[in-house]
Amino acid sequence: MGLLLLSWEFMDELRDAVLLVFANKQDLPNAMNAAEITDKLGLHSLRQRHWYIQSTCATSGEGLYEGLDWLSNNIANRA
Repeated sequence: MGLLLLSWEFMDELRDAVLLVFANKQDLPNAMNAAEITDKLGLHSLRQRHWYIQSTCATSGEGLYEGLDWLSNNIANRA
């Protein structure tokens, strides 16, 4: 998946896009933390992009609204 994000870095149509990653299943003991997800997806290479990892648990809804708030705020700030 890191390669997919790397190619995303160079797509002209997405040059102003923000990236939100929902890190779901955070209620499970073996869930990856934000640093692990950043490493696995190669997000550190997206230096010119604004991205965020939001920890979530879809069954309880925890983190979903926070992630959507981050997304809407960042889209509004870039408009």
